[in-house]
Amino acid sequence: MPDLKDGESAQVQGSARAPYILKNVGGVYSCTCPAWRNQSVSIERRTCKHIRSYRGEQAERDRLGSLAPAATTPTKEGKDTAPKLLLAHPWENDTDLTGWWMSEKLDGVRAWWDGRQFLSRLGNVYHAPDWFVAGLPNVPLDGELWLDRKAFQRAVSIVRRQDKSDHWREIKYVLFDAPGVSGPFEERQKALSEMIQQQRPEYAKVLDQVRCTSIDALKVELARVESLGGEGLMLRQPGSQYEAGRSTTLFKVKTFHDAEGKVMEHLPGKGRHAGRLGAVVVELPDGQTFSVGTGFSDAQRQNPPAIGSTITYRYQEMTDRGVPRFPSFVRLRTDVVPLKVKATVPSPTRSKQVQPKPKPIETAMKRYFAFVEGSSAKFWEISQNGKDVTVRFGKIGTNGQTQTKTLADADAATKHAEKLIKEKLGKGYQEQPAS
Repeated sequence: MPDLKDGESAQVQGSARAPYILKNVGGVYSCTCPAWRNQSVSIERRTCKHIRSYRGEQAERDRLGSLAPAATTPTKEGKDTAPKLLLAHPWENDTDLTGWWMSEKLDGVRAWWDGRQFLSRLGNVYHAPDWFVAGLPNVPLDGELWLDRKAFQRAVSIVRRQDKSDHWREIKYVLFDAPGVSGPFEERQKALSEMIQQQRPEYAKVLDQVRCTSIDALKVELARVESLGGEGLMLRQPGSQYEAGRSTTLFKVKTFHDAEGKVMEHLPGKGRHAGRLGAVVVELPDGQTFSVGTGFSDAQRQNPPAIGSTITYRYQEMTDRGVPRFPSFVRLRTDVVPLKVKATVPSPTRSKQVQPKPKPIETAMKRYFAFVEGSSAKFWEISQNGKDVTVRFGKIGTNGQTQTKTLADADAATKHAEKLIKEKLGKGYQEQPAS
């Protein structure tokens, strides 16, 4: 049977008109079909009929079987061995970070070194080769098993293997704290640097920390890191102790994007929100739905945005299945006409009835997609304004070509736009923040 080498891709014809794209990145096989994207298991354990057909049933059984259970081995004590990690809160512009210690947020695999082995957040062992851990001190260390920016999937596929392969030579253990050293953050950093300088482990290094001089400087550094493909920044409070759990002495800072969506349903709250709004179900232009449950005031939970109304929400990035990650309510759009959608009443369980799909409203929409693979770097942008659907496409960095089509009405224009978007997603294009 054929197979894909690391970094290769192939097209296969499925039920859609456009072919699906198969890829192999560090032993993680992916497919652009909905069946692969919408699975709830980790990416390295996903498969689909297109991958099985291309590689062969036995090859896929062998690959997935080698990953069980989740390619890690629990320690004997199980959950009791899970390290007590210091965890960050997302920064929401409500704390002045001037004077805090600033470093890049690495898109790698969090790993606790207990003096003899690497442990995951859940207390599972990462089976690093002996030559990789040579020189690491026999004291607890906190860091990230990191490969490179935009290389998270490959890093995961390497560190979760159990064969202690030479692929680990691509990985660095980037250290940002020494939990076993008592004292404030600055003293722990000094001790950490001295340990690494003395023992000189080949595959470990200390993450650079610089003072944040102002919020403007933070924004400049964030833009620089993100322009290089980085995930964001981490800010640590001067003089802070290492404490288990989420702490306001540590913030993660990312760029947030704003977008609009239609409210399709109200979900009932639980716990302290019992008896009022828990979340709203929002629909994207392509018909996918997701829930927004944070950002609401108590008053808004008592009197939530009406079903059919348009809200602005804020999110960090898009998930693999194309919906916003960590969405948060920002405001109700009062400059558009609410849709006439039958209201749903919050109940102890979410209604399984299919809600009627509302007719689109005549408001402007713009979405931007990119396809980057090998020497190919293309963009495709689509916008709708009433009955008009406009697409702009070409090489990234150029103005490209523009084409406009006028449909019979806004409803027909929306359907046409959704059809074009699905075709592009099927060809491997990924949505980006609109320009």
